[in-house]
Parts: sequence; structure tokens; C-alpha cells
Amino acid sequence: MKNHRIFFWAITSALGGFLFGFDTAVISGGEQNIQLMWQLSDIMTGQMVAMALYGTIIGAIFGGVPAQKFGRKLSLIGIAALFLVSAAGSALAPEIYSLMFFRFIGGLSIGASSVVAPMYISEIAPAEQRGKLTAMFQFNIVLGILIAYFSNYLIGSGDVESWRWMLGVEVIPATLFLVMVFTLPESPRWLIVAKNRVEEARKTLAIINPDTVEESVRSIRESDTHPGRAAKISEFFTKRYSFPIILAFLFAFFNQVSGINAIIYFAPRIFDLTGMGADAALLSSVGVGVVNLVFTMLGLLLIDRFGRRFLMYIGSFGYIISLSAISWAFFTETFTGLLVPSLIFLFIASHAIGQGAVIWVFISEIFPNAVRSFGNSLGSSTHWVFAALIAGNFVYIESLFGGGPIFAFFAFMMFLQLLFVWKVMPETKNVSLEEMEEKLGIRNG
Repeated sequence: MKNHRIFFWAITSALGGFLFGFDTAVISGGEQNIQLMWQLSDIMTGQMVAMALYGTIIGAIFGGVPAQKFGRKLSLIGIAALFLVSAAGSALAPEIYSLMFFRFIGGLSIGASSVVAPMYISEIAPAEQRGKLTAMFQFNIVLGILIAYFSNYLIGSGDVESWRWMLGVEVIPATLFLVMVFTLPESPRWLIVAKNRVEEARKTLAIINPDTVEESVRSIRESDTHPGRAAKISEFFTKRYSFPIILAFLFAFFNQVSGINAIIYFAPRIFDLTGMGADAALLSSVGVGVVNLVFTMLGLLLIDRFGRRFLMYIGSFGYIISLSAISWAFFTETFTGLLVPSLIFLFIASHAIGQGAVIWVFISEIFPNAVRSFGNSLGSSTHWVFAALIAGNFVYIESLFGGGPIFAFFAFMMFLQLLFVWKVMPETKNVSLEEMEEKLGIRNG
């Protein structure tokens, strides 16, 4: 990385991804003690865990609004503050409803961070490094999940109130994120497109690449169809933007109908179905987490060198092979040795190097400057709505049909994803955000 300041800006905003992953996973270590401490029913315990997911959907749907109106930096400050409030409030909650409220606040910040952080990184990154830098958001999500598991392990669950420390330790990275985000410059693209603050934008563009400042300013201004003001949501849902809207929706849709969150959330249950029993928790929390991290790092290294479509081809073929084989194992009840866990690790590796590495990058690239915040909200909210639908209904559907048909369905959907990558998905490697409009055929209507 030639420009260390750009790398620092990307790492700082990607801390939102770390908190995203940490907050999502940390509850797994304390939910049983919370249920025991307050004598909660299974339904109430499930709702307590799910409150963050409800908040995530709301945060993703509306996260683009402040980013569009007040800017990327101020939105990131707000997100960091929400993470901090959620962590402290959850740790100190006097009863279940307070805990659920602060879990919901944490979900808002997760959803909003999945909109704003990748968008900000894509707007400050040089085209040739944009994939790697934006994919750091996903890397930080995976890292946050692993650190949450490790933190829960260190704290332990012997004390019935140990969950307070598990949730409260998030105050440390949340505070660090809040302090560091104040050092970020505002996105030069937002400054020009939404506020016409060209001179302020020039200063940041000069840091990104001093040789192309005027060229960048000219390209951004030529791409702007709403000079000096932010576009309205009604201007987003028009025929002009129909192609990137379809791309973002389908990309996020395929991400979830791969079954990734069903497997992440219910890996112990899936392993139990194969007769593995007590080993399930270790395999799901450590094995899945390590594979996810390693192959996310590999995707990070490859995404700018070989392109987004290349990684999606690898991921799609890996999905189809692993999911088809898992389906076959359930249909034939072939559960010998580590066959199913190995196939699940192959599935996780395929996801990490493909959809996991590409999704936040691709969605942040395909929308014009004027409506990128709305586009990111659309992609992110689609992702979270289908995550809730699939994860929320997986156990019930599995009880009706068993594992074979479910994994066969996921495999078929990944065959459709392969067709989408082959026939529809454009390559966005080494293309500036302004040139992307021309490539997708949406410049100047």
C-alpha cells in the first residue's frame, strides 16, 4: 500500500465491520445464562437474541438516509456512538426488556454500518485497490466473530452474570472506533455531489492521488445530475437505475439463498443431525470461524488481481459441489467420519472467497455517486431481510422436510447464481466509480 493514510482510513471505517461481527456472535456465549438468570421461556430467549436482527433490518433500510443527507463521516460517528451505547447498556441492563432494547440499538448500528462503511471505503479508495480495501470490511466482520468467541471463552460461563462481561467488553473496541472515526476526512465524492464543496474535496483527492486531482474532480462533477444537493429517494427508483438495482438485489438475494446464515447459526444442530453430538459446538465456533477467516484473507488478496467475477466463479462452483454433496449425505444418511463437517468447511471456504469477499465491494461500486447511499441501503436491507427469513424458518422447514431437500434447494439456487455471474454480472475491477456509470449504461440517463 503506497498511501498509508488511505489504508488507515479504510481500516478505521472497517472497524464498523469488526463491531458488526463481534456484536453478532458475542450473544452466543451468554444467552443460556441470561435465560437462567431471569427464568425466561424459550420463546422470550429467542426474541432477546433476535432483537439485534430486527434492528439490523431497520438500520440497513434507513442507514443510507443520514449518509445521503449529513455525509459518510457524521454517519460513521453516529454508528460508533450507537455501538458504544448498545454495549454499555446491554452489560448494565437491569431486566430483560432493557437488554432487548439495547440489543435492538446494536442491531441498528450493525445494519447501518453494513451500508455506510463499505460505501465510504469505496469512495476514498483508488480504483486499483478498491476491492482489497472495501473487502477489509468483510474481513473485519469475520475477525470480530472469532474474537467474540475467544473473548467468551476467556470470560467463561461459570458465573451466572458472566454474560454482562461478555457483552460489556465490546465497549473497548466501540470506544476505539468512536475516537478514530473523528480522524477521517469526509468522502470527496459526497462533498462534491451533495454539497458542492469542491475545494474541500480537492484536499482529500490530493492525498489519494495528487496526479489526478483535477481529472477526478471533473469526472465526479460530470457524473453529477443533481449539482449541489443530495438526490431524493424518488429519483433513485427510476428506469435509469434499474440495472444496478437489479444487480444489487440479486447479488444480496443469492448471498442468502446459499444457506450461509442457516449454516452459521445452526451448525451445531446440523452436526447433531449427523450424530456428532458433543463435538458440534467446537466445530461450529472454532472450525467454521477459522476457515472463514483464512479464505476471507485469500479473497482479499485475489479480488483486485483477478477480479470480482473470478472469485464468484470459484465460490459458485464450490457452493454447488459442497451443497449437493451435503444434500446427498442427508438423503442417503451417509454420516461416516468427518464427511459432513468437511463438506461444511468446503462450503464456508467457498462463501468466504466468493460472496463473502465480493458482496460489500460490488454493491458499493455499481451505483452512481448521487444515489450510492440508497443503493447500498437497498443491497444491505435485501441481504438482512432474506437472512431473517431463512434463518428464522430453517428449523421449522428442516423438521418438515429434513436436511436433504433443504440443501438440494440451496445447491439449485447456487446453480442459478452461477448463471447470473456468467450472463449478467459485470466485471468492476480497475474501473473508477465514475467510469462504472458509463460501463453499466446509466450515465446521463
